[in-house]
Amino acid sequence: MPKAVRFNGYGGIDVLRVVEVERPVPGPGQVLIRVKAAGINPGETSIREGLLHQRWPATFPSGQGSDLAGVAEEIGEGVEGASVGDELIGFTHDRASHAEYVAVPAGNLTPKPGNVPWEVAGALFIAGTTAYAAVRAVGAGEGDTVVVSGAAGGVGSIAVQLARNAGADVIGLAGERNHGWLAGHGIRPLAYGDGVADRIREAAGGRVDAFIDTFGRGYVRLALDLGVAPERINTIIDFAAVAEHGVKGEGTAAAASAKVLAELAAAIAAGRLEVPIARTYPLEKVQDAFRELERRHTRGKIVLVP
Repeated sequence: MPKAVRFNGYGGIDVLRVVEVERPVPGPGQVLIRVKAAGINPGETSIREGLLHQRWPATFPSGQGSDLAGVAEEIGEGVEGASVGDELIGFTHDRASHAEYVAVPAGNLTPKPGNVPWEVAGALFIAGTTAYAAVRAVGAGEGDTVVVSGAAGGVGSIAVQLARNAGADVIGLAGERNHGWLAGHGIRPLAYGDGVADRIREAAGGRVDAFIDTFGRGYVRLALDLGVAPERINTIIDFAAVAEHGVKGEGTAAAASAKVLAELAAAIAAGRLEVPIARTYPLEKVQDAFRELERRHTRGKIVLVP
């Protein structure tokens, strides 16, 4: 029997289990995917801990995971344009991708370019579409100076590149061990911590046009203090600041489509975008994967490989 991640109640990492489950059967309009890679994301931690119960309550036993890439194993009734054996990138809203098999609506899938590695393809949905939405929300473009907090994280590492590709001058806030990677991608790295406002003002020549916050912990307030207009500030985590200050809070939901996935995958295939992979873990080591994720110091994505 195939295996999948399950948890039977809210809690810490120790509630996660890898168990045998019935093999999914694709319904009408669905494709059964044999999962080759599935990214993990901070939001899954929040859901598992019950922190998002009011917004996204869990039904137990619960699976988890949205990101996926894999091979089409079975095709459901009414699906056109997909065949058994196709290599695909996609997503599920059913908390189900941390598994060996998952049935996915055909509209949530797009072909995987041959030169995009499985672990990159499987890590693309949440981080990629969130970064895409955030860069679009602040209107990053030619001549802008854009600051990104958490610039080497799963979302931040993609957002800095998308903003740079749009023509912006990008300042990335990150730990020093990630400065070389950022500089190598055309980003001006700055250390976070005490004195960061002065460092940003100096690096930006006194003018910051837009700010993307991927970390929380006061960066929206910092952006406002730097003189950035609220409509050009986007946070993917500090929803209290969205309510208080009228800044934007656009993320995955604003760009969750196979069309955006295809655009991002094409950029990767063409060498215009890199999704750094911090580490891969077998499905059985899902607890270890989340321990690393929850330290919040990885560059790029952590991926399960069933």
